[in-house]
Amino acid sequence: MKTGEPNKLARTDTDSKLWEIFHENTKLTRFSPARSKSALKAWLAKMRESTTFTGYPVVVLPKHHCPANMSLETAIGFRRSTSDMKPISLRMGHLASILRLAYGITSYGASSKSVSSRRAVPSAGALYPLELFILSRQVTGLHPGLYHYNPSADNLRLIRKRIQYGTLNRSFLQSDIPSKSSILILITAMFERTTYKYFDRGYRHVLLEAGHAAQNINLTSTALGLSSLNIGGFLDREIDAFLGVDGVTHSTLYIIAVGGKYHGNCSTRE
Repeated sequence: MKTGEPNKLARTDTDSKLWEIFHENTKLTRFSPARSKSALKAWLAKMRESTTFTGYPVVVLPKHHCPANMSLETAIGFRRSTSDMKPISLRMGHLASILRLAYGITSYGASSKSVSSRRAVPSAGALYPLELFILSRQVTGLHPGLYHYNPSADNLRLIRKRIQYGTLNRSFLQSDIPSKSSILILITAMFERTTYKYFDRGYRHVLLEAGHAAQNINLTSTALGLSSLNIGGFLDREIDAFLGVDGVTHSTLYIIAVGGKYHGNCSTRE
């Protein structure tokens, strides 16, 4: 190997190079395509800020959520991926804290270049392509089932009560994780919200945004005295089918399990 040449792992002809193709095809160049201002304005005018699930039962989140029990610096220092969590009963205040600090709206302001709201994560063009689904197993005052979080309305919609947990568990490479958690937060993306403006590069932006939201969930859970585990080992098509998304324009990117024994205090009213 010549001096200064980057180290390269030996590989065989059967090794996949799809990641290289993806990375190369999503690089910006001076000749990358761009939408006109009028096209973007028309696109933004018709784009919803979140999937509404109109007609499904509404669950109102508590107005006041549980405050964090530690500083940001401490939460960062104590954050750990915990696979041996326990399915304890969370309070609705815990759930409200996690969802609002993960992807909730932090401010409003009309803009001709983006949707009107700002959320708890950076988002390319403030387009916010992510959707959060919650599989509730043990939350006091919340029926077990699958829910969707709408940041604009700050509420949940009950999508399904009856869950085939045996089938669902087999969709995870670590099949015991779902049963150890109090909730699972499933982060999906509606890619065209971002790729319409940023083309193939937008797919990179969406993946980064999912990481931002996941870290918010991790740090909020830690600050509340809970455990969390980020999950990338799942069978995509099976999870997409479970959520009822098409797996192409709308698909699952990330799953976070939250549980563990709660040691802090939450004096906030429900």
